[in-house]
Amino acid sequence: MTQMQDPARVRIRRRVEWAQTDAAGHHHWTAVLHWAEQAETVLHERLGIADVTFGREPRVNATVDFTERLYFREDVDVDFAVEHVGTTSARYAFTVSRNGVTAARGTLATVLVDPGSGRPSPWPDALRTALTEGGEQQPG
Repeated sequence: MTQMQDPARVRIRRRVEWAQTDAAGHHHWTAVLHWAEQAETVLHERLGIADVTFGREPRVNATVDFTERLYFREDVDVDFAVEHVGTTSARYAFTVSRNGVTAARGTLATVLVDPGSGRPSPWPDALRTALTEGGEQQPG
């Protein structure tokens, strides 16, 4: 387990698209997970580790608590941050909000795997440092 100084984090803005709404007229629950993964992509790109991590971090757990509805064409902010880095795993926390009001919050747990065997692999020092000390990243 790693003690984190200033864990990596990012905020991105997305718009609720028509295809992300359901028959009830508000966002489909899966949209929140898509936005979280988009924020993860931006974070890893800004940290310069995307070429190493993509395809090597399968999801092993996801939790989401929904507290507000989001509607077509509304802008949402997605805050995504490293919460914990273990020997082979990482847990990210995210919040989706509209105008400062939280609509959903959750966590996403991943495991770093060896590309050849698909087995869990310890985080290399450079990746661990980027995640645990990367600080706030700019989205653009």
